[in-house]
Amino acid sequence: MALITRCPICGTAFRVQPEQLSARGGKVRCGKCSSVFDGVAALVEEGTERLALEPSPQLGLFDPSRRPAAAAAQEAVPLPQFMAEPDVPQRRWQWLWGFLALLAVLGLAAQATYRFRAELTATMPVVRAPLDAACRMLGCTVQLPRRPDLMSIDSSELQADPRRRGVIVLNAVLRNRARFVQDYPALELTLTDEAERPVLRRVLAPRDYLDAARAAQLLSHGIAPGGEASLRVYLDSSRSPATGYRLYLFYPS
Repeated sequence: MALITRCPICGTAFRVQPEQLSARGGKVRCGKCSSVFDGVAALVEEGTERLALEPSPQLGLFDPSRRPAAAAAQEAVPLPQFMAEPDVPQRRWQWLWGFLALLAVLGLAAQATYRFRAELTATMPVVRAPLDAACRMLGCTVQLPRRPDLMSIDSSELQADPRRRGVIVLNAVLRNRARFVQDYPALELTLTDEAERPVLRRVLAPRDYLDAARAAQLLSHGIAPGGEASLRVYLDSSRSPATGYRLYLFYPS
């Protein structure tokens, strides 16, 4: 269906298609005087008067600085139905993309909470109860933080037990240099010969070096911020005579 619109400046009439007006919000430029006007507001009925039709005006060249005052006053004219319909699907897509973006943000927040759940419970104890409940449903556990770079061995000593032949005693002090509670680390003890070659290597889990009667309680509380933990371990070295040792701490993956 062809429509006829008239330039309000020079009075020239043009025949246009509804699709042309819809594509640019109805804004057209007169092909004769170059004025920009609202082609929808300037529509006229064919047959009411004799019209001298010119070629279709230029479309898509809207420039607000060149808009005449007469065209500005016609903005309040309601748009025809064919002009209003294309906006509805666009609004629906905007809502859909907004909803998907919200889901993505919530997913990232959930992943970060799961990954750093130990640090969260250490810095904000109030969140431990809901995180424990969530982990029971997901089949995970909320462990104490494990930062080996903030845990150190302040001192260590390996001596022969004077009361038992072939038994050595390891004494060490662990220090938590973090500002939050940390889990007890595992220890790797390597005995070496005179050439510093390893002759015996043993991994000590926290339950291997903590007091058996208090191990459960100590493990649940961890090492306090800035706190230390002393340990003593007896080892049988009768089959592997050694002259030196190396001691490291780590957290099993």
